[in-house]
Amino acid sequence: MKLEEEIKQQKPFRNEAERLTVNILFTAAWLQSFHRDFLKPHDISGPQYNILRILRGQFPKPATINLLKERMLDKMPDVSRLVDRLLIKGFVTRVTCSNDRRAVDIVISATGLTLLQTIDEQWHTADTSLAALSDDEKKQLNLLLDKLRG
Repeated sequence: MKLEEEIKQQKPFRNEAERLTVNILFTAAWLQSFHRDFLKPHDISGPQYNILRILRGQFPKPATINLLKERMLDKMPDVSRLVDRLLIKGFVTRVTCSNDRRAVDIVISATGLTLLQTIDEQWHTADTSLAALSDDEKKQLNLLLDKLRG
């Protein structure tokens, strides 16, 4: 469906740049809604999922709060609280850093790894959000988005 129909816009955009900006923002919100609904049964948020994926990529090495902040998709200041929630759910462990007693190392737990494996398996069958695009179109869109952020 065309953007103008989706947002019920009556007047034309001033130019293609304005339409593109609104289209990217609208599509990002649409994808975030899809991901939020997909993750809801697993009782984790998008940012918590992002942290778990970062930690899985680091595994078995630990990560610090600062490393997580640097690598998060959405740069948010409350990473410590997100980690605390994951700790309560048993998805991560927290250990005082052996090199610097003021720092804390965070590692994904076996439960966290199992959760990500479950999500990965479900993701392949559930992700219809990008099914309208061929693999070549997805590759081209990725290249264009990378170029845009240039």
